Order: sequence, then C-alpha cells, then structure tokens
Amino acid sequence: MKNFVVKTLANAGALAVAVWLLDKITLTGDSTGKKVGTLILVALVFGLVNFLVKPIVQVLTFPLFILTLGLITLVVNALMLLLTSWLSDKLDLSFHVEGFWTAVLGGLIISVVSWALNVVLPDGKD
Repeated sequence: MKNFVVKTLANAGALAVAVWLLDKITLTGDSTGKKVGTLILVALVFGLVNFLVKPIVQVLTFPLFILTLGLITLVVNALMLLLTSWLSDKLDLSFHVEGFWTAVLGGLIISVVSWALNVVLPDGKD
C-alpha cells in the first residue's frame, strides 16, 4: 500500500512539473488546494491507465518497438497521457492536454520526473 501511495505522489509531482513547464497542458482550479486534489485524482487516473491499458498497447506495438529501437515508447506514453486527458474530461477533472506533440513532450517530462522521484522517495521495500 505504501508503494502505491509513493507511486501516486510521484506521478502527481511529475504531472505538476509537466503542467508547470508546458503551456498546453493545463490544470485549472479555484484554489491551490483544489488544484492539488485534482492533481492527485489525475495521477490516480494516469496510474490506472498505465496499469490497465499500457501493457495491452505495448504488446500490440511490440513489432514497432523492435523496428524503431524503442522510440515507439514515446508515442505510447503520449497516447496514455492523451487518454488520461480524455478520461479526466469525462470525470469532470480540470486537466487537459492539447495536441499530440504536447503529449509527446509531456510524456517525456513525466517519465523522467517520475523516475527521479521514484528513486528519491522511499518505497517501503526495505
């Protein structure tokens, strides 16, 4: 359970960095508390998308993974971010990613920041 919380907080932090760096990834809210709550909910949606959908997409794109020497991973991450944006809209969360190339760059930022936060934060496996 502690590992789940740490990964969710790392995703929320990574999403916050992407929102901060990219103008076309938006998170709106009346107050800072509402934005933080929305960010955590979006991180949960993002984690769920990555847990349920991403493995299926990776299996289906395995030949492209080999053909592109792994660069298709950037596209898969972008698609997961766009799916998260779409689901957030359906769940009435104020998170939006505008455009495919923004999603590619956002996915790259989220991957790097999430990896760095997962290295720094304790995961409870000691």
